[in-house]
Amino acid sequence: MKRGTIKRAGAIFLVLVGILVGTAGCGKGEQAAAGGTKVTLNEVAHSIFYAPMYVAIEEGYFEEAGIELNLVTGFGADKTMTAVLTGEADIGFMGSESTIYTYSGGTEDYVVNFAQLTQRAGNFLVSREPVEGFTWDMLVGKNVLGGRAGGMPEMVFEYILAKNGINVADVNIDQSIDFGSTAAAFSGGQGDFTVE
Repeated sequence: MKRGTIKRAGAIFLVLVGILVGTAGCGKGEQAAAGGTKVTLNEVAHSIFYAPMYVAIEEGYFEEAGIELNLVTGFGADKTMTAVLTGEADIGFMGSESTIYTYSGGTEDYVVNFAQLTQRAGNFLVSREPVEGFTWDMLVGKNVLGGRAGGMPEMVFEYILAKNGINVADVNIDQSIDFGSTAAAFSGGQGDFTVE
């Protein structure tokens, strides 16, 4: 078996185990007609990083495990967290920052992170114009659509700038557009660069 196949199979297994553990004893789950458990999973964005889950859905692995999965895309960690907190979703795929914010905000019935989905951030810096020999200092003075303030994509972007010796204040980072809308804003002409 090739290494990539083993990793994919392992990832699918972890997703299945995570959902099974996360829904065990869950009062919200209804029994499906076939005797399985209904689970609503709200993903923050439709992402290649969740490919093992999409494969598991298409291959029927959740059904085989007795899970009737309803997949919803939240288009932002804040919206995914709201869905979990209000009972619209049983599980949310999102960055851990939302859990920290809701806990710090005094939410009594806070959520618990129980599984790591990805090893690295899947963000890309996209330029409006072709750039030869890109270096991070090329962003100084440029307008960059960074995503929602306090969101994982924006925080990772600031971390990368700092790691490359760039003062965050020297880059015009637009944090007024939520991450799910940055691509449309960029396509509409906003920004010199965008984090996607």
